[in-house]
Parts: sequence; C-alpha cells; structure tokens
Amino acid sequence: MMSMPPFFIALSQSNPVLGHLPRNTQLILEAAKQASEQDAKLLITPELSLTGYPPEDLLLRDAFIQAVDAQLKALAKDLAIYPNLRVLVGHPQRTSVGLQNMASVLYRGEVLASYAKQKLPNHEVFDEVRYFEPGQDPCVIDLDGVKVGIIICEDAWHSGPAAQAKHHGAELLVIPNASPYHLEKQNLREDVARAIVLETELPLIYLNAVGGQDELVFDGASFALNQSGQLVSCLPQFQESFGVIEFKDHDLVQSEMTQLPSMEAQVYNALVLGVKDYLGKNSFPGAIIGLSGGVDSALVLAIAVDALGADKVRAVMMPSRYTADISWIDARQMAENLGVQYDEINIAPMVDAFDASLAKEFDGLPVDATEENIQARVRGTLLMALSNKSGRIVLTTGNKSEMAVGYCTLYGDMAGGFAVIKDIAKTLVYRLCHYRNSIAPVIPERILTRAPSAELRPDQKDQDSLPEYEVLDAILSLYMEQDESIEAIIAKGYLAADVEKVTRLIKINEYKRRQAPIGVRITQRAFGRDWRYPITNQFRA
Repeated sequence: MMSMPPFFIALSQSNPVLGHLPRNTQLILEAAKQASEQDAKLLITPELSLTGYPPEDLLLRDAFIQAVDAQLKALAKDLAIYPNLRVLVGHPQRTSVGLQNMASVLYRGEVLASYAKQKLPNHEVFDEVRYFEPGQDPCVIDLDGVKVGIIICEDAWHSGPAAQAKHHGAELLVIPNASPYHLEKQNLREDVARAIVLETELPLIYLNAVGGQDELVFDGASFALNQSGQLVSCLPQFQESFGVIEFKDHDLVQSEMTQLPSMEAQVYNALVLGVKDYLGKNSFPGAIIGLSGGVDSALVLAIAVDALGADKVRAVMMPSRYTADISWIDARQMAENLGVQYDEINIAPMVDAFDASLAKEFDGLPVDATEENIQARVRGTLLMALSNKSGRIVLTTGNKSEMAVGYCTLYGDMAGGFAVIKDIAKTLVYRLCHYRNSIAPVIPERILTRAPSAELRPDQKDQDSLPEYEVLDAILSLYMEQDESIEAIIAKGYLAADVEKVTRLIKINEYKRRQAPIGVRITQRAFGRDWRYPITNQFRA
C-alpha cells in the first residue's frame, strides 16, 4: 500500500441553538478558522449542525427549509477564504425523493459532495421517519489522495452504510452525530463503533453535538478509533470542544484523550447543562425554586446555581403549620451556603382562608389529601406569581419516583416551567447530593439523613404511602424502563403487593404526567418523548 503524507482532521464539538441559523453559521465559521490555522484538511461538524437537532415540525415549514438552503449557500461562499479546507456541515435539504437529512462537504465556495442519511431512527426519542426520506447512495470524497467515507449517526448502528462506503473505496470513516445522552450511552456508542471498525477494517471518527435542547442533552464525548478498534481520541463530555487528530500511514494517531467521569458526575453535569441551555437558549433571566428543607429541592437548588450562578437564582421557603423547625433551619443554611436570594412566605394564613371558604362544602367530611393538596397549590400559586412578576422560570423539584406514582400535586408542586429532576429516581437523588457535597459541602447533612416527608400533615413520612424507595425505584426501573411484566418482576423476588401497587399507580397517574413540565432526560426511558402510554388504559400487565 502506497504511503501517503500525514494530514489533520479537525473536530468541532459544538452547541448549536435550534433554529438560530446565523448563530450556528458563526459557530461553523469560527471552527473553520481554527481548523485552517492548524492546517487541517477537513473540519467535521455535528449532524444538522446548521439547524440544531431535532428540528421537529420546523421541518414541515417551507420557509424554514428555504432559509436553510440560503444560509448553506452563503456559508459555502464565506468558507471560500480557506482554499485548503473542506467543511462537513449537517442540514436538511429537499431533493427529488423528498426532504433528507444531509451532510454536505463545502469546499472553495461550493458544495463538493452530499450524503443523505440512510437509516432513519424511529425509536426512543427519535421520529425521523416522520420528516425525512432515507438516502441510498454512498458518499466518499477524495482528501488529497485519501478516500473518506461519510455516514450519519444512526447509519453507524447498522452495518450496511459503512460497508457500502468501504466498497466504494473509503479508507477512513467520519460520522457526524446528534446523539443524546443517557446512562451508559457512551459505552454503547464505542461498542457500536468498534463493531464497525472490526467489520470494515477502517478507522473512524465519531463527532457528536453537545448542549441542551428541551428535555434532551447532547453530551459530546466525541471520539476516534484506529484500525484496530482502539480508542485514540476522546473529547470532553458536556462542554464545547475543538480537537485535531492526525491521519498517518493509513490510520489515526493518538491525540487528545479525556477520561469519562463517574456516573454520578456525568448525570450531574447533564442536569447542569440541561438547565443552563434551557434557560439560556430561551432567554429566561433566572430561576425561582420552592425550597422546602428536603433533599429534592436542595439538589435542584445546587444544580441551578451551578448552571446559572447564584445571582440568577432565588429560593423561596413557604412554611405551613406542619413545617418542622429543622426544615426552616436547613433551608436557610442551604441558601446561605450557595449565596442565593432567600425569602420566606408563611402560607398558613392563606391555607386558613381556603379552609374557611370551603368549610360549608366540606362539613361532615373527613380530612384527607384534599387539604394537603390545597397547601401545595397555595405554594404553586405563589411561585408562579413571583415568576410572572420577575420573568424568572420556576424550576419544579419532583423526582422520577414521585412522578411515576403520582406522589405530587397538579397545579401545586408540579407548577412550573422546567422539571429538572423528573428523570432522577429518589435513590439517585441522594447519590447526586453526596456527589455535589464531595465537590463542596453545600447541602446540609441533616437533609440527607432525615426521613423524606412532604410535611402536609402531622408527622408525615413518604413511606406512609409508598414502599421503601429502594424497592419502589427497582420496580420502576424494571417495569417502566425495561418493560418487564408484573409477573416477571414478582418472580425476581419483589413482594406481589408492592409490585401491584407501584405498577397500578404508574398507570393511573399518566394524566398527571401529561400535564407536567418537561425536564432533563438521563435514562434510556424517561416520562416524556419516549413514554407514550394512553391515559385511558385497562391493560394490567
């Protein structure tokens, strides 16, 4: 095999803003400048880098597609100042077969080549079949004597597109992606990519987007594998990054290597980025959090401060007659530790007013969850009033365990604009708190050791109504995330009564979850885009 001179390929692990074509163009131009300065011959940007991912029903608007076409042409002309650099840009484009998910190589003012994504994902959070038509043809470009094959994201999870590129002469594969994060996703990506390398005997570069887009968080962690399937480069997780990797003697050379952090660190960083980008990209001036002295609101407050800065976060404690003194003390301490604005609004007079107004209607009826929910709804009303007046968004504090079984109040603690930990099980909440305290001890220890309670009636504990969280979370994972049947879960050793109770609660509280705000997805199955169960549903298993 003839020896070729070495050359460099640049990777732009960027954070586009969906629909902001001028800003996304500027990101590409800035990366191209860096790539040119480092004598790179090719710059790779993420899947749909020009528009952001996923554009969803924007793709159904002709005006959007026309604007993208015009922006792509203008970008190609702007990049002509770098005559030795090819730039791979992701964009939608209408072709003779319909709208396609494209990756185009821009070179010297023109579109040198284009590739249409062949495998359109239609699972989990993805529904590209709704918008795009699949491609059929390979795309292999000549990079000064080296043949580079292009495939896009889902294509790498199927052997066909990579094998097709190899058949047409590819010596290196580049794969632009917009692959959202979930637990263990990076290991899965590397395994899939390694299988492609071993099948084709081609090195590859996997370039991923980074940033928050509604409930999705893209984690970056772009990487490269050499011809033997060994990891030779890995960019950081959850941050924009620029990297350069050398192709020499028909293989990729070892370059920047960033180690992945612990699972708790990954999840925490995902939540921070999700909050930062949701507020930043939607121009919210800050956040308001109802601080209770409990573990969930403590975690949300820490995440918000790390994402936005203490000056943009306000904590409001709203005690009732059932609020324990230690809750006041711990909430004040937490706010002081993080340096946020802290206020207290006693809800007892307002709850008394509701009770008085409803006394005739409730005469002779036992006290039950109705009175508890009134307290939660008073708090929700106060938080939303503060939000409306200031423009700041309310971050809700309910976790996945509570959302699953309906241990939450519509228009009460569910009131708000972004549900930060809605995909975080209660047991993971505690682990994330301990992780955050390992960086700096901002969450008072008592919050982590006292029994969890909504404090809506005297001496209330969560476990008065629910199984132990270790049990609840295990059943939730098996039933909701892994689709195990009730009988299969019982067979694993869980009490039938617990399994029946938890699964029944999951089913009957679907109507609540449909009315909950969106929040960051960190598991392979969250309540949201990838959980689409009917509200009216009589199927047991």
